[in-house]
Amino acid sequence: MIFRNGPSKALFLLLIMAALFVIALDLNSPKFREGRSYVNLIITPLQWLVDMPARLADNVSDVVVSRSTLVAENNRLRTEALELEQRVLQNAALTAENRRLRALLNARSRIDSEVRLAELIGVDPNPFQHEILTNLGSQDGITIGQPALDSGGVMGQVISVAPLISRVMLITDSRSAVPVESVRTGFRSVVLGNGNPDSLELDFVPATTDIRVGDTLFTSGLGGRFPKGYPVAEVTEVTRDPGRPFLVIRAIPTARLDKSRHLLLVERPPALLPEQLSEASDG
Repeated sequence: MIFRNGPSKALFLLLIMAALFVIALDLNSPKFREGRSYVNLIITPLQWLVDMPARLADNVSDVVVSRSTLVAENNRLRTEALELEQRVLQNAALTAENRRLRALLNARSRIDSEVRLAELIGVDPNPFQHEILTNLGSQDGITIGQPALDSGGVMGQVISVAPLISRVMLITDSRSAVPVESVRTGFRSVVLGNGNPDSLELDFVPATTDIRVGDTLFTSGLGGRFPKGYPVAEVTEVTRDPGRPFLVIRAIPTARLDKSRHLLLVERPPALLPEQLSEASDG
């Protein structure tokens, strides 16, 4: 379309001739090339000023992109750090639980009776009753009266059973009484709960009794509620008052009553009928 009218065609030819002339001067005239250098020297600042907005826009864009990238990466690293901390805490909890289960397994090897491994699922909020709930019930063969142990010793006894859960009264409950004996001397007594989660008492112990701080008290088997030979408490205080006929004795449970999550419920042998008792005595 540029060649349809005469003036446009003539202008185009003129421009071509001018371009050829400039090329010829640039190739053959040193002074022309020198003049072009001066012209470039003058034009360069103008080109730099013209290009400045574009370069500033690019720099601002790089800064904005870099900051957003840094913020995103910082958030990602913070999230990963929190996840790693959570995994470390979880691994620590699993390690502690494995240690407790291993201790329970070792305790199981020292028990002659059959046992069931139960898990603590609840604690009675009543401060005057020291009771816990386990995840085993009558459907699992749990019965009232079964002793509850952990790796340290006697925790308590099952006092009620539902199909899926059972309730255990701890030995620190004020209603609890456990017949015990000292292995060192053979002395027998009853350990009583006093409502203190960290303390037990022995009442009506004669002042002449040989009992010392550090003595470990085991179940004596008397009364038929607890099988013989399970650790119950360690004596921590023996007070002799010359004006009183009995000692004041305090002890601490050997079981970890407030820390154990798993416990062993010991199956008790079935009670003998009267005719079976007479047959056993005759034999």
